[in-house]
Amino acid sequence: MTELINLLNSDYPSELLTGMVVNFQIALIALAFGLALGVPCVLILLTGRFWTHAINPLVGLMRAAPTFVVMFFLLNTVPRQFQVLGTNVSLSPELIVALSLVPYVAAYVVDNGKTAIIELRKGSREAALLLIPNLIRAFVVLVMSSSVGVAIGVNEGIAVVLREAERYSTLGDQMLVFMIGVFAFGVVFQLGFACVRIGIHLFSNAKSIKTRST
Repeated sequence: MTELINLLNSDYPSELLTGMVVNFQIALIALAFGLALGVPCVLILLTGRFWTHAINPLVGLMRAAPTFVVMFFLLNTVPRQFQVLGTNVSLSPELIVALSLVPYVAAYVVDNGKTAIIELRKGSREAALLLIPNLIRAFVVLVMSSSVGVAIGVNEGIAVVLREAERYSTLGDQMLVFMIGVFAFGVVFQLGFACVRIGIHLFSNAKSIKTRST
């Protein structure tokens, strides 16, 4: 108990919180870029024109792209600094992790966005709105997946936990460090999944009420 109190009174909780903020930042960047890539793909697929023959293989490739492979490809092949339309762009490790998650997000957006628009065209607004909790679920998964950044030195939550555990020589103390980390991430994930469940429940109830009223 004394070791637990000492850990809680140390810099570890604040450093862990700072690291978790990095996880959220990576997830938000990945979600934004994924939406920017996925939404146009959805619109093209719904047109039913010849462009769909190019988009379908692209979506399949993004769906199958391993995050680790994409991350190390970007790390080793793309210059850390380059220019886009005359603007200097710096590719930080955090941005590399976020970009490596974009293929997953874009494919997820295509799969769920296409279904949502089809349901909306059928007049089922409640079913279409299920896209919102699905995006929340994707964001939670992105927060979890952003921990791959520890492999390239990103100072995110898992990196903080591992670094703190290395400071202790006994297994018991190291387990306390891991327990605090698991608890912190667990609370966040449970809140996220609770929001998903609440959203699905609300939309399902709205759909049931509409069905009974008709």
